[in-house]
Amino acid sequence: MSSNGGDDKPPGADMFTMQEFEIGGQKLKNRLVLSPMTRARCTPSEDPFDISCTIPNEIMGDYYEQRANAGLLVTEGTFFCEEGSGWRNAPWIQKPEHVEGWKKITDRVHKAGSVIYCQLWHLGRTAHSSHHPSTNRIVAPSSIAMKGKTKTVTMENVEPEVPHALTEDEIQELLKDYANAALRAKEAGFDGLELHGANGYLIDQFLQSSTNHRTDEYGGSVENRTRLLREIYQTIVDSGAYPANRIGFRLSPNGNFSDMGSEDNKEAFPEIARIMNAYKPAYLHVMDGTGFGYHNKSPVVTVADFRKVFDGPILCNIGLTKDMAEGMLRSGAADMAVFGRLYISNPDLALRFLHDWPLTESAPYETWWTPTGAAGYTDWPTYQEQLKVEA
Repeated sequence: MSSNGGDDKPPGADMFTMQEFEIGGQKLKNRLVLSPMTRARCTPSEDPFDISCTIPNEIMGDYYEQRANAGLLVTEGTFFCEEGSGWRNAPWIQKPEHVEGWKKITDRVHKAGSVIYCQLWHLGRTAHSSHHPSTNRIVAPSSIAMKGKTKTVTMENVEPEVPHALTEDEIQELLKDYANAALRAKEAGFDGLELHGANGYLIDQFLQSSTNHRTDEYGGSVENRTRLLREIYQTIVDSGAYPANRIGFRLSPNGNFSDMGSEDNKEAFPEIARIMNAYKPAYLHVMDGTGFGYHNKSPVVTVADFRKVFDGPILCNIGLTKDMAEGMLRSGAADMAVFGRLYISNPDLALRFLHDWPLTESAPYETWWTPTGAAGYTDWPTYQEQLKVEA
């Protein structure tokens, strides 16, 4: 452990991860990113459809403010329409009440000198119809059920259902939901958006050949399977909420989470990035590590593969250590490093890297998304707070 005093610069000051960077015309104070992670800390209620359990609250503000030492914060997955939802106590961005809750959080993050993007989350076939009282169905590009388990509105693990294949008219309605969410996010003070196209959720279901068996303009070729993602981008830009360089997107070409993985991923995902490059997005957030599960259906796609076809900023993620992240940034394979589990248990992670302070071990799994309030959420001490306790 070392920490230089006086005018000496901290031992990590020359690390690539500590250097300033720019995304969407905004200067970021370092190249660290708080990963979007489902934490389910909205205020619980007995009625699962009570809006109160979808509104961001003060403890969530504490969580994000504590971690505003990262240059960029990406929120947990945030629902924006009924058929996209499926996880209790996760936040929404749909109505004025959601805007009011998020605005308090974005103000705190901005005051701490960081930038915050809202991740828009649509579960698609991974949801359960009990979360959707208006339609009593789940949706996807094709009527192919997920293998494994899904959670009901009472958080019971049950067999997945066969989804309804979205019609072209229903896709147009979905685009309106994305536009509304973008406008609400802008009103709430978010600097930009991340479109969740990873981990087997709706956009990923359209992108991958194993889950998209459509024969219309949304299926078949990689160009067609990318159409929904392209139309979401264009719809948000046309709404006036954000320009394309304030909209990032997330991909997971190697993961088997939510029964994903396709035989053509090695070729398809770089092509997806090449197609999206034309939009000049804020960034491409790549979950290329296999620590989240590997489908073993095609060779691993790496950030280096994406770098060949994507000119914008690339964010690397999954199982990074300080040294791994530094190496990836120094090599030029990626521009920013995303940390999740380490940021849960080390709210001052950027300062620990900068000063070479020791890290607290990763948080136990049971604290990740259990609605236990501050416990396992905002009660992790900073290194300076640990020293005071030990003194």
